[in-house]
Amino acid sequence: MRMAAQKIIYGTAWKKERTTALVVSAVLNGFRAIDTALSPYDLCIWVKSEDLVGDALKTLQEKHGIKREDLFIQTKYTPIGGQDRSKPLPYDPLSRIETQINSSFQKSLSNLHTTYLDSLLLHSPMDTLSRTITAWRTLMSLQDSGQVKFIGVSNTYDVSVLEALERDGGRRVQIVQNRWFEGNRWDKEVFQYCKDNDIQYQSFWTLSGSPSLLAHPKLVATARKNGCTPAQALFKLAQSRGVTPLSGTTDEKHMVEDVAVDSLDLETEDLEEVVAWMGIN
Repeated sequence: MRMAAQKIIYGTAWKKERTTALVVSAVLNGFRAIDTALSPYDLCIWVKSEDLVGDALKTLQEKHGIKREDLFIQTKYTPIGGQDRSKPLPYDPLSRIETQINSSFQKSLSNLHTTYLDSLLLHSPMDTLSRTITAWRTLMSLQDSGQVKFIGVSNTYDVSVLEALERDGGRRVQIVQNRWFEGNRWDKEVFQYCKDNDIQYQSFWTLSGSPSLLAHPKLVATARKNGCTPAQALFKLAQSRGVTPLSGTTDEKHMVEDVAVDSLDLETEDLEEVVAWMGIN
């Protein structure tokens, strides 16, 4: 199954008690893809953001007539290393990986008030490659059952892991969600692997992690020339390279601007100097 292109995704991390209202606002302002996770995003304040995203989905359908099937909903199975053991867990950490993932998946369906997911990711590789492959095969089973449309991985910066999932796990990864920012030089190896293998590459920290890029004179000049913001120009640059950025903005004005990026028509040559400075293809 070929994935319908998601040009930009609303990320729900770190929204705490504002999650429901912000997701509703994001969708009403044009976002049609939402990323969440069944894990704490703030270990100091326990906020089950997936529950709150589910509340938003109910509100959108009941009060605004936006149906579940009109949205792309993505969540994650988070290994025990990413969970707060002092709080209720979505699975028994002593159970088999297959059981953990299926329990987490059923909890996500309940939280999100849905019978299926558009995308389910491993939040990170497991502690060994063998366990990662076992987890991957479990996601494959959920996909084969029709309950999940697309499967992938997050926080995976080693191409050899992606290759092993296809070779030993039995299916190519369909989505990779990684940090794409100055600090890792835009994740060049994994990014290129995704381009070469028709894998959707989703990026986070795209804006907040790249202050030098946002301030690059050519990017700023391009934004000024085209009547957009540097953030919009950066998102458009990412999209033009095959990257699907996540936006976690809490500002309604920025929500509108982010969704409008897809319709921006920036001349390719205006961004070539920026791309050369980044060192990407």
